Amino acid sequence: MKATKTIFWVAAIFGIVVLVPGFFGESQIQPALSHPEFYYGFHGLALVFQIIFIMIARDPVRYRSLIPIAILEKASFFVPSLVLWSQGRLAVGGPFVGAMIDGLFLLLFILAWWLMRSEGRGQG
Repeated sequence: MKATKTIFWVAAIFGIVVLVPGFFGESQIQPALSHPEFYYGFHGLALVFQIIFIMIARDPVRYRSLIPIAILEKASFFVPSLVLWSQGRLAVGGPFVGAMIDGLFLLLFILAWWLMRSEGRGQG
């Protein structure tokens, strides 16, 4: 249980630290964005998921059913970024590095979910 709590606390804190500055960074993107609503929508939705990670970290047993959704959240950025990179459509840089970090959290979330399943089998 402690590992699951730690994984989700680290993910939430990291995500908040990385995402919040993005709300103030649109003006630094060159060339200018043609659809800023996608930019802010991505940041907003990702920030909402940090709240879900906090919920899981605070009470993993109660919110265990959200862990597969958290896994999908990480896969939704990691997998397309990996495909784009393999096609030569995503350079190694900020978004690629962010996707690789999401890939790491994806694996950690799977580990947390598996650990909770293993702990659940030992009880009862």
